[in-house]
Amino acid sequence: MLVHQQHPPPLPTSPSLAIPANSEYLEYSYNAHISSPAAVQLRTKPIDIDPLPPRKKLAFSIRPATIADAPAIARLGATVFATTFGFSIPTNDLKAYLTEAYSVEAIEEDIRCATKHILVTCLEDQTANNDEASGQEIIGFAQLTEGTSEPCISDVESVVELQRLYVSTACHGHGVGKLLANQIEGVARRLGYRAMWLGVWEGNFRAQKVYEGLGFVKVGDHEFKMGKCIQIDWIMLKDL
Repeated sequence: MLVHQQHPPPLPTSPSLAIPANSEYLEYSYNAHISSPAAVQLRTKPIDIDPLPPRKKLAFSIRPATIADAPAIARLGATVFATTFGFSIPTNDLKAYLTEAYSVEAIEEDIRCATKHILVTCLEDQTANNDEASGQEIIGFAQLTEGTSEPCISDVESVVELQRLYVSTACHGHGVGKLLANQIEGVARRLGYRAMWLGVWEGNFRAQKVYEGLGFVKVGDHEFKMGKCIQIDWIMLKDL
């Protein structure tokens, strides 16, 4: 699951970014004639991900992110974004955006920023593909960002943005995203906020249903730009 965020213009490709080889955006030729989110959804096809057994109970914990987590967060963020949206974005624009938003340096800057609060979900008792610094595999993360707003919520007092909520595709259906969302809402309440907003792509029907289930309602929309690619995001709001 995934929420969009606003961004400055993309930066050139950085060698610190490892773009996943099995992402949909490498398999698809961007189709500028796709005119609706429904049509876009119909063009998706399964990606090569080996999901966890559905009956296996995951043991995981949630904690604040540290600088040592930056490489793992960058990898997960780039992978989830590319597999979710890659088919709908021109390749050059996608690569530039991933470099801007999910280089290790960009994530380190986010972690250090006093107005951004990041939680990570770590898979316990896992020996393969572990984050070297913590000994735990990071399977999700959420980011709360203070000081942002949108015209459609300009009259809402004490509001904070849920800028990112990402869960590894292989871990969907295990309650990871719901618990992570609850924990990041707790952070917002402790900071004194009374409402939370987010942006979600109009074609991401799965995420919209998840957020509606968490209590968010659509209150408007905005343009989400990546290079020459412009998509429409729903703006959703929740009282805390």
